[in-house]
Amino acid sequence: MHSRRIKGAIQSLWVLTLLSLIACQTRPEISERSHPPESRSHAHNDYEHSRPLMDALEKGFSSVEADVHLVDGALLVAHDADEVTPSRTLQNLYLDPLRARFRENHGKLTPSGAPLILLIDFKTPGEATYRALEPVLKNYRKLLTSYHGGVVLPGAISIIISGNRPTEILAKQTHRLAAIDGRLPDMQRRDLPVSLIPLISDDWKKHFEWRGESEISPLELQKLQTLVNVAHRQGRLIRFWGNPDQESYWQLAQQTGVDLINTDDLAGLSSFLRRTGPHIE
Repeated sequence: MHSRRIKGAIQSLWVLTLLSLIACQTRPEISERSHPPESRSHAHNDYEHSRPLMDALEKGFSSVEADVHLVDGALLVAHDADEVTPSRTLQNLYLDPLRARFRENHGKLTPSGAPLILLIDFKTPGEATYRALEPVLKNYRKLLTSYHGGVVLPGAISIIISGNRPTEILAKQTHRLAAIDGRLPDMQRRDLPVSLIPLISDDWKKHFEWRGESEISPLELQKLQTLVNVAHRQGRLIRFWGNPDQESYWQLAQQTGVDLINTDDLAGLSSFLRRTGPHIE
């Protein structure tokens, strides 16, 4: 009972903080960020497509997501534990093909040479999964963004850990090859620097009522724009999952400056972004 009261108090504090941020603005402050089309797209559950990784890269995506299970020491890619197969490892599906593409294209993984985000969603306990991932990443260190204290050395690929996130472990490491996917309340914590949490992601349905039909309400538009602006002022990217996967949301994301547009419709989003291009109203 005591823990539930504490959790409720924390959630209430987060809501009050968000409302105070919104109250400070009389109208949406449209983000000044502008992105080439390919840098706006995130392939959600990328491994479920017919050609994992390659479909996304060929359509210009610069962020892909892989769910990972630690099974007998191997990092296996699948949505659910009963779907894992020994041949579908993180190395086979993602890291090895990325290294080969890096070498073949003189260090470029995307058409413009923009860095690629590999979002690894831990489905098994965070600490054990990360301890298994660490030695694997060292074999690809020449491709990876690395972190040394508060100093970030950009690489062709940025590994960001989501799901069961071992945040405290990474926060204590002086040198590492991965960062953490944050949540909206993390933007209120001063002990979580951008070098640890460069990306904020959260569940759209948890924070917004709008489901893509008609127009989003002015209040929810203001709320979304405020969240984007706060993330950008802190130097972070922002993404939502569980969002309406259709043009109405894609247009909204463009308007407000959402950095990564989450989709399962790779062809649809790719076509939309190439047709509309960077768009700030």
